[in-house]
Amino acid sequence: MRTPGSTPVVVGLSGTAAGVAAVRLGAREAVARGRSLKVVHAFAWAGPDTHGGHRDWASARRAATQLTRTALTTARRTSPGVRVVTELLDGSPTRVLVQQSRAADLVVLGDGAPPAAGGMPAHDSTLMQVVSRAWCPALVARGPRPPSGRVVAAVDGSAAALEALRHAGDEARRRRLGVDVVHVIAEPAPEAQARGREVLAAAVAAVPGLPSVRTRLLTGDPARVLERASRHARLLVIGPRGADGATLLGPVATHLLRRCACPTLFVHGSTAQWRCAAGTAHAAGTAAD
Repeated sequence: MRTPGSTPVVVGLSGTAAGVAAVRLGAREAVARGRSLKVVHAFAWAGPDTHGGHRDWASARRAATQLTRTALTTARRTSPGVRVVTELLDGSPTRVLVQQSRAADLVVLGDGAPPAAGGMPAHDSTLMQVVSRAWCPALVARGPRPPSGRVVAAVDGSAAALEALRHAGDEARRRRLGVDVVHVIAEPAPEAQARGREVLAAAVAAVPGLPSVRTRLLTGDPARVLERASRHARLLVIGPRGADGATLLGPVATHLLRRCACPTLFVHGSTAQWRCAAGTAHAAGTAAD
């Protein structure tokens, strides 16, 4: 069984400015959580024509190795004292990062699709695939951090939203910030407003102890309303599957994945530590039967 704090913060590294931002954010998160940092770069050689400038496998591999070394320096400069390792792993970014998320406390990604180091073309779907399939919460680095702002958590009455709200409380405590619990209704009809207030009250009651909590009932298209709210937030936390739970990434989460103005935490599944503990408890219960 893993000991507390043993599962790392994993960063998906790409050779882009977004990848550098992810490394910096990941280093800060690792220190705040008391975790180590693992910076992972996927290498999948697909030939010289798809890796601009590198004519052979060896030169592409050397470039990828240098990228991980630079990331190591970036992480240490961002958060001196952070425990950090880098890994260059064979495979597509999606496969590598989803696999890494199985044993991670958090996976951190840049807001651009991370290309494979060896020549695989960058696909717009990579970021979406990793966020929707990760086994732990996924944090997307997006834009400069505002000088002020609170943690914003979107709720819709679903179990996924309550799990996201619990994480929002944890994130707010780490940052010593308050939490804004937001629910969006389509139109300001009295019945909709009453139901919206019920959703907010139930969410706050279900997650006691939220720091400096405020509730906000907003009107409009949920995706666009939350996008606007993100412009004044330090962090936005959302359960990506939404109220119906029918899809891996709902339409609101998909919109925010592309358009959110602040770092965004997509919460689904569970952290490796919780999965390990749950598995041990289940095994103990089975043995006792």
